[in-house]
Amino acid sequence: MLAGRRIAFDFGLVRIGVAISDYSGMLASPLVTLKAQDQNLSNELSQIFAEHEPIYIVVGDPKHMSGEVSEKSREARTFAELLGSLTATPIFLIDERLTTVSALRALQDSGVNAKAARRRVDEAAAVAILESALSEERLSGSVGGVAL
Repeated sequence: MLAGRRIAFDFGLVRIGVAISDYSGMLASPLVTLKAQDQNLSNELSQIFAEHEPIYIVVGDPKHMSGEVSEKSREARTFAELLGSLTATPIFLIDERLTTVSALRALQDSGVNAKAARRRVDEAAAVAILESALSEERLSGSVGGVAL
């Protein structure tokens, strides 16, 4: 695996969860939750990229359970295109079906109350998306997913 940080986004129309890997690409950790409608979103994203200098970016692609493209999937692609306008870093869309559900369940199973879990679920989902990309990278040598 290449050395360098990787960043993942769990895009939503209200909140965007962000996760980051360590430099070795072994661990994924929550970074921040951004407000999707924030006037300064592009600036905040640019600051994240400048500060962490990722070697690639992954955005969760929320397809239908059947694998068909959903409206949310189209919105995630539009968000990924925004990211592409802010950085030359490679961007990949990867399947994220059920990551938010499993992230919420994991937070609640770890003893986090429902209200606190709702505040942290987007970051936890971004961690799950990043862990999926890291696992694929370790197994195959590439991220997988759809490159933009």
